Amino acid sequence: MDVASGEERGTTERVLTLLGLLQQRRVWTGPELAERLAVTPRTVRRDVERLRTLGYPVHAGQGVGGGYRLGPGQDLPPLLLDDEEAIATAVSLLAGAGGAVAGAGDAALRALTKLDGVLPTRLRHEVRALSGSVESFGGGRTPVGPEVLLTLARACRDEVEAGFDYPRPDLLREVSPGSEVRRRRVEPYRLVASDRRWYLLAYDLDRDDWRSFRVDRMTDVSARNWRFRPRPAPDAATYVQEGVASRVYPHQARFLVHAPAGTVRAQIPASAAVVRQRGSNVCEVLSGAGSLDFVLMHVLLLGHDFEVVDPPELGKRCRVLAERLLSAGSAISPVPDTEES
Repeated sequence: MDVASGEERGTTERVLTLLGLLQQRRVWTGPELAERLAVTPRTVRRDVERLRTLGYPVHAGQGVGGGYRLGPGQDLPPLLLDDEEAIATAVSLLAGAGGAVAGAGDAALRALTKLDGVLPTRLRHEVRALSGSVESFGGGRTPVGPEVLLTLARACRDEVEAGFDYPRPDLLREVSPGSEVRRRRVEPYRLVASDRRWYLLAYDLDRDDWRSFRVDRMTDVSARNWRFRPRPAPDAATYVQEGVASRVYPHQARFLVHAPAGTVRAQIPASAAVVRQRGSNVCEVLSGAGSLDFVLMHVLLLGHDFEVVDPPELGKRCRVLAERLLSAGSAISPVPDTEES
């Protein structure tokens, strides 16, 4: 280990210990602190100055009953972390935001925001790249490499082009091990976390349009030095959710469901349908599938009254299936009513 870095780490650990002592007791004399830290009173004075430089209000009193005490601060002081430790903490929080534990993602993103408020100014922009470049529309999800997320988050923040290898087709459809892989050049806009996966919303330079990419399918991810001027962009979370739930499929359907949006959202995963409030007891459900019958079955099984908005052929399909169900039911002999004795 480098001697200078070792000495610096030792100083950092000692200052952290000093801070802990000041938080434990109201007043400490210089000699008491020197003895506890196994240093000279002069070193204690230097470490106190380091704490003050970092924003901790350490007061020194003279005479009988005097000593060092930690005063209340108006703002949270900067964290006592070196650059690598601070960035590692932020990356770990971002990785936690992609974890599978229910509720952990939102908590990790909130922690990233708080971390931004206590980091030194020189590191604050790094954390903002992580918290400001991430949106979500679901809960826990399959983790991906934090270094990939960090690279993409920085590219979103710095407005520089990114490149990665990506198999066809895009987004959700399954790919086989032998699927064709192409290099994609994009202007990254936002990372979006669903209830299952991480996605990147970006402007695809080769296709001249907005695209969503699954981060877990990316390989050889890199950010370039070429800056771009941001284009008018769609709402990232909405765009990706609509793509995941409907656009990627060959058939899309829209329904009015007679139930509160909150009730229906609790019944359908965010990656399976977009649910929009349309009234106190009515919501709109947008979903997609390989067949219209499949979408219809899922909406029917929600157990609420509903209406088909589009496509028109789905309304006709409802009538055909309704007649078939009535016919199937009429073939069954009625069950006689029985009275309890």
